[in-house]
Amino acid sequence: MKTLLIKNAHTLITCNDQDEMLRDVNLLIEDGVIRYIGTDEKAADEVIDATHHLVYPGLVNTHHHLYQTFTRNLPQVQNMELFDWLNTLYEIWKNLDQKVVYYSSVTGLGELLKSGCTTAFDHHYVFPKGEESGLIEAQFKAADDLGIRLHASRGSMSLSKKDGGLPPDSVVQDVDTILKDSERIVERFHDPSRYSRRQIVLAPCSPFSVTSDLMRETAKLARQLHVRLHTHLAETIDEEDFVLENFGMRPLAYMESLGWTGSDVWYAHGIHFNHEELEYLAKTQTGVAHCPISNMKLSSGICQIPEMLKLGVPVGLGVDGSASNDASNLLEDLRVGFLLQRLSASNEAPTGYEFLKMATRGSARLLGRDDIGSLEVGKAGDLFMIDTRDISLVGTLQDPAALLGTVGFAGAVDYTIVGGDVVVKDKQLTGIDEEKFVADANQLHQQFIAKSRED
Repeated sequence: MKTLLIKNAHTLITCNDQDEMLRDVNLLIEDGVIRYIGTDEKAADEVIDATHHLVYPGLVNTHHHLYQTFTRNLPQVQNMELFDWLNTLYEIWKNLDQKVVYYSSVTGLGELLKSGCTTAFDHHYVFPKGEESGLIEAQFKAADDLGIRLHASRGSMSLSKKDGGLPPDSVVQDVDTILKDSERIVERFHDPSRYSRRQIVLAPCSPFSVTSDLMRETAKLARQLHVRLHTHLAETIDEEDFVLENFGMRPLAYMESLGWTGSDVWYAHGIHFNHEELEYLAKTQTGVAHCPISNMKLSSGICQIPEMLKLGVPVGLGVDGSASNDASNLLEDLRVGFLLQRLSASNEAPTGYEFLKMATRGSARLLGRDDIGSLEVGKAGDLFMIDTRDISLVGTLQDPAALLGTVGFAGAVDYTIVGGDVVVKDKQLTGIDEEKFVADANQLHQQFIAKSRED
């Protein structure tokens, strides 16, 4: 039995049903699960002195594209909106291979861990010709090396430019190939057990890159295999116009016609819903991953978070792709999301603490999990810690629950723990040699970008 004791925590922000903040307490993790919270000191194999630390539940990221890490900060796309941005980047992404996906995944997941994220969902949907298998495997290898929980998707694109879609022929697949590989990936990797570190989601990319047939058949397969469904929806007006022109319906009505609503479905973005559609999302318990920084960078719009929460729509937080953020820092999205809603909704905006709960319990709910997202006995031992002696925290400790939204925290957290395993210690990843990895990753990135220029 492996045990870890977080000793004498300055403040434990539980995010439990009672919204408790506990002072000067101990937290014991046994075999990856929280077994005790209280003032008694327990024996343990490893002890971390948290006398000066704020302890938070691990954040949960509900939307990402890890492969995009190698196309961050490209000058040619910095001022583009979604469709032009995608058309430009597809010509680079068509050169993805297993090595690039592994290194980009370690980069993105490592940044997530260093910003307090302990569980991540990744939406991978680009399978270039010659790389039809091995990419999801590379992502799980990256997650294993770092120690993060990963929900990976078998994403897909089946509607190429020649057939009226957006992506080029080189990155689309036919429906039968997609469904067969989806079943293979679920069978190999999906672990539905409590405290699982590996799960699979089926996730066709978007209404403008997949056929109706693929959407319909994927929904059937997902429910047959008991896995969740995810796609982009209501992100831009261009998308709305595309769906109206091609299918004669608004995007949500189109999804409903294909069997793509319900408590096992969540959409990325969900910006351009009207009030009636938000009521329908609440009624069906269809979720939304809010990605504030990406929405701002691509000028997509501002998500109606206050109304969603008021109606009871399940909402979580996501960083989105590293090429549209351009980071994998969920703490940054937490604060920017809070400030953006303050700007747009004033006193109706969620509080800093409500944004923390969105990034923990809300996000866990989107992934169908009740074993993560709060610090309680019986929950997974997933948490992160921040040293209160940091100069940026002077004068902030009267409300630690709201702090991450109102004040924010820049830089790496001091500790991140996943299932009782210390994966960030003293602001450094423990699973890899960071200095060597960064040097190798930058070299591979240069080769990858150079290859795209040759094309």
